[in-house]
Amino acid sequence: MASCNISFSSRLRFPSVSPRKNFAVDSFGPRGSFNFASRSKHQKNLLIQKAIRCNSTASKQQVEIVYDADERINKLADEVDRDAPLSRLTLFSPCKINVFLRITKKREDGYHDLASLFHVISLGDTIKFSLSPSKKDRLSTNVSGVPLDDRNLVIIKALNLYRKKTGCDQFFWIHLDKKVPTGAGLGGGSSNAATALWAANQFSGCLATEKDLQQWSSEIGSDIPFFFSEGAAFCTGRGEFVQNIPPPVPLDVPMVLIKPQEACSTAEVYKRLRLDRTSDVDPLSLLDKITKNGISQDVCINDLEPPAFEVLPSLKRLKQRIVSASRGEFDAVFMSGSGSTIVGIGSPDPPGFIYNDNEFQDVFLAEANFLTREANQWYREPATASACSTPSERRESAAA
Repeated sequence: MASCNISFSSRLRFPSVSPRKNFAVDSFGPRGSFNFASRSKHQKNLLIQKAIRCNSTASKQQVEIVYDADERINKLADEVDRDAPLSRLTLFSPCKINVFLRITKKREDGYHDLASLFHVISLGDTIKFSLSPSKKDRLSTNVSGVPLDDRNLVIIKALNLYRKKTGCDQFFWIHLDKKVPTGAGLGGGSSNAATALWAANQFSGCLATEKDLQQWSSEIGSDIPFFFSEGAAFCTGRGEFVQNIPPPVPLDVPMVLIKPQEACSTAEVYKRLRLDRTSDVDPLSLLDKITKNGISQDVCINDLEPPAFEVLPSLKRLKQRIVSASRGEFDAVFMSGSGSTIVGIGSPDPPGFIYNDNEFQDVFLAEANFLTREANQWYREPATASACSTPSERRESAAA
């Protein structure tokens, strides 16, 4: 009886058993091709036994069946690369800060109207897109805790929205290199969604205008339309009404972002919001003052700070310590969005207690600058990328 060596490896090949009998994925059945990978264990065993019987009657040769379920997909991917005008794209996905954030009223639909100066900053993720040969999006990421299913804006909501609006049937393999922390008030997920819409439009040959993308994006998130601005915008409504403005401050103004491990639930923050305790300052006067005089503490009003500090009392203490320890080093210290990131404008360096106090050894630290983009171009990662780490990581790096 013929000996049989059956192995499973990362390359899929069914080599010929005899000069006249070939067993390949496309010809293994009497009625055409089928998917070997989809067969049950029992069916696979029957097929292997069939191969062995054929080998026994044909010759004394050894039979080797090497199985890899991805070969056909890899071949299809190679064909996509050859035939498509654009098959791969790597994009920077920057986050934002709210220089000021006024909540003006509660709407009948349960949302709140806001008026805010949004600005893109140089901290961001990197997203790699490639065309998928199958009718399915696939997402991978470098960090745990990022949803890989339809809860993730970048893989399902944004790309499905684009396909729905344009009729395009392209699907993607996506790798998300995550640097922006979640639950930070920095709009990292919204930026990822906007970046995915931009990428899908590039792959399809720009079936939609930037205005189309901006308008469509409001269907899946209030902050997403902002990222189709040129980087600085006065936003109203739920955030979906975006008015481009020239950068109100020099782009090279440094800042430091300090975020504790704890995140703020946006829903819980809004639940605790009391409109009778918010500021009554006209948002347009804040914008005018920033444009004329730059950023200062008195204009960096965030109506979500008080309820966020109720949700996370330690965040209030952190802001107070930064203000007192900085001794005028920062032009302004404020919370971004619904938290929990505290922003210090005017210096890239955090106060010394962040390094010396064990309570803050695991906070997220990043230095950044303001960022804009050119018309018809997506945001580009600065030549000197924003450094992000924890105090303990910075000390280890310095020691090395």
